[in-house]
Amino acid sequence: MRFGPAAAAADDGVPSTRGTSSSAPQTAPAATQPVDVEAVLSGMASRKNSDLNWRSSIVDLMKLLDLDSSLDNRKELATELGYTGAKDGNAEMNIWLHKAVMRELAKNGGTVPAGLQD
Repeated sequence: MRFGPAAAAADDGVPSTRGTSSSAPQTAPAATQPVDVEAVLSGMASRKNSDLNWRSSIVDLMKLLDLDSSLDNRKELATELGYTGAKDGNAEMNIWLHKAVMRELAKNGGTVPAGLQD
């Protein structure tokens, strides 16, 4: 498998058949199991010995995930997720953003407790 810019430039979008036999039966990908988002994030916080309040703070959630939690990045995320209020880092924006991120995780196969989504 190739990685990096050279590999991307060489990728013509056609799946490779290298290493496969044309007579091998094709199987459908296995169904993915939902991810327990709360357990994963709690585990990350535990491994990092972190006391971040990721369950309610978008800034702490982003820090736990090693993402840039600056206001500019939160504004960009809020725009991407459809926030229409003032994008000045106020509590309303941050609370909405945290809940929106949790809802997105749930929409994409994560198991997220209702209390983190609403």
